[in-house]
Amino acid sequence: MTVIPRAALLASPSLKLMIEVEGLTKRYRDHVAVRDLSFKVNKGEIVGFLGPNGAGKSTTMRMLVGFLPATAGRARIAGIDVFEDPMTVKRHVGYLPEVPPVYLDMTVREYLAFVGRIKAVPRSELKAEVVRVATLAGVDHILPRLIRNISKGYRQRVGIAQALLKDPDVLILDEPTVGLDPIQIEQVRNLIIDLGKSGRHTIILSTHILSEVRATCERIIMVARGEIAADAKIADLEAEHGASLEQIFTKLAAA
Repeated sequence: MTVIPRAALLASPSLKLMIEVEGLTKRYRDHVAVRDLSFKVNKGEIVGFLGPNGAGKSTTMRMLVGFLPATAGRARIAGIDVFEDPMTVKRHVGYLPEVPPVYLDMTVREYLAFVGRIKAVPRSELKAEVVRVATLAGVDHILPRLIRNISKGYRQRVGIAQALLKDPDVLILDEPTVGLDPIQIEQVRNLIIDLGKSGRHTIILSTHILSEVRATCERIIMVARGEIAADAKIADLEAEHGASLEQIFTKLAAA
C-alpha cells in the first residue's frame, strides 16, 4: 500500500483529507472493543469498513459521529475534532446506524422533515429537500404512509434518506442493506456508487457482507478483535496474499 505524505494530501485539492483517525480506543472496563485504530480517508473515497460480527465496526462508527466517547485517541472529520466539537461535526456527516432511528407514529414525510429541521435545512428548502432524498432512496412513493405500516426494508431506506439530508460531506453507513430484498440491495449499491462518483461525498460503508464491499468499494479497512488487520485497495490486497477477498477475510478474522 502506497502511503501519501500528509503534506502532499493537504497540498492537493483532489486528495483533501476528510477523515483522520489516530489511536482510537474504546474500553468497557476490562474489555477493549476498539484498540488503537489509525487511518485516513480522502475526499471522494468509498471505503469498506469490513470485519466479522463483534469486531468493533459499529463502535468505531459511533465514535466517529460523536455518539460515543472514546477512551483514548482522536478523530477529525473535515478538519474538525469529533470529541471537541461534535455538534459541528454532525453538520458535515450523514449517519445511518445499524438500526434506523425512525419514529413509528410519524409518516415518512413528517419524519424526514423533522430530521431536516434538526439538521437546519432552511424552511424555504425543506419540502424540496425531503422529496430529493426520498427520491434518491426510493421512498418518494410512500411519503404519506405511517412508518409503522411500512416494511423493514422500507424503514431501512427511510434511514438512508435521512442520512442524505442536506447533502453531507461524509456519509457513514452501518450495514445499509440489512433487511432489503435483492432488488433493493442492488438499488442501494447503485446509489452508493453514484454518490461516490459525484465527488462530493466521502463514504464509509461498514459491513460484514463481502459482496457488498466488492460491489461498491475500491479500498477496504478490515478489523478483527478491535484492531486493524488490513488497509489497502482490494486488488492490491488480493495480489499481495495471492488469494480472494473472501479467503483473506477468513484468514485474518481467524488469526
